[in-house]
Amino acid sequence: MNGVSSIPPLHTYLIQTDLAWENAKANRLRWEWHLKQIPSKSLVVLPEMASTGFTMQPNLHAEFADSDTMNWLKDKSDDICICLSLSFNEDGNFYNRFFAINNGEVICQYDKKHLFSYAKEDQFYGSGNQTSVFTYQGWKIVPVVCFDLRFPAWIRKAFLNSASNNSSDSVPEILLVVANWPQARMAAWDTLLKARSIENQCYTIAVNRVGLDGNGIKHSGRSQVVSFDGEYLLPPFERESLAQVTLEHKPLLNFRERFPFLVEADFNLF
Repeated sequence: MNGVSSIPPLHTYLIQTDLAWENAKANRLRWEWHLKQIPSKSLVVLPEMASTGFTMQPNLHAEFADSDTMNWLKDKSDDICICLSLSFNEDGNFYNRFFAINNGEVICQYDKKHLFSYAKEDQFYGSGNQTSVFTYQGWKIVPVVCFDLRFPAWIRKAFLNSASNNSSDSVPEILLVVANWPQARMAAWDTLLKARSIENQCYTIAVNRVGLDGNGIKHSGRSQVVSFDGEYLLPPFERESLAQVTLEHKPLLNFRERFPFLVEADFNLF
């Protein structure tokens, strides 16, 4: 590798916002204010179930392929990539589905694998069974949704399965986490994000919501960006705001070359 990279810096914007409960129109208005400030060729990340909050009424509020929200996202994704999860209806089946949308097209979708039974999510949504990886501006990105963060083997599978020829050279560079993670468990959030970055030698971008949801559960955000060595590029923050960080590819390559731990991973396990 010799630390040589042709991949450009990735300009990333984290939209940490309150979510109007089960009110997609109000949430689109919130997003629009933030999106007006974002330049082209940027990766834009919103929280989990960004149009509704963490609703357990998908029969009433789930999005669908031609919903106002999906059409709005496609219209607003001209020369940017918008990432989020939505309560989603596919042929009468409901999923907590991650989308990456760029230039009016869905370039990635991923159904949350680990459903949060504590909140009865498993009673209302179907579980995904496939990991996903997408590429934007040359960067390979693994998306996961909230509770998935607690399952390192699932995330490791996504990273190593996508590598060609069992080589660390082609392992994805970014873990992308969208969440509605409650304030009561923030210590776990901070710790797990650092752990996932360190073990996969990747950047981790994590976006959480703020405010009270419709069940009275408080969320304090703490969206953040963690570097491949476990240090913060963007420290956790708790106010509603738009935050920006630029990711550089060459330092990650240099780090993986200097500490080739991924080469020693057993790709056959996955």
